Amino acid sequence: MNPATDGTHFQFQANASGQTGYNETMTTTLFSAYQDESGTDPSLWYNTDDDQAQGTAYQIICRQIGNGSDESGAGELFLFNPASTTYVKHFYSRANNTRSDDYCWGDFCAGYINTTSAIDDIQFKMASGNMDGTIKMYGVG
Repeated sequence: MNPATDGTHFQFQANASGQTGYNETMTTTLFSAYQDESGTDPSLWYNTDDDQAQGTAYQIICRQIGNGSDESGAGELFLFNPASTTYVKHFYSRANNTRSDDYCWGDFCAGYINTTSAIDDIQFKMASGNMDGTIKMYGVG
């Protein structure tokens, strides 16, 4: 993903079958590992503001993506058994991006969508502005 707005977040939200608004309740956590280009500042970073405790906001899965020609974000989101009408929907994501401040960030997010209804819509968006990129979806049986 490459955002039009520098330093914005890539995020997602879902709809249960028959619902609208992309506001399903989630419990999530997000942490990051980062390294600057020169190799002098590696660290692990955690901020509770990026977590949700039964929240309905869009969940960040890739933080602070730069919009320069050599900056972008990429990753995978795994949603388990979205068609189930018995269990809540667990997920995890792993994303990597290059920011405008010459840092490479690896983001790790996990949690669950607190509904036993089937999930039949997922929306991805930047927290601010437009984006270009490719999103592929596939199922594994």
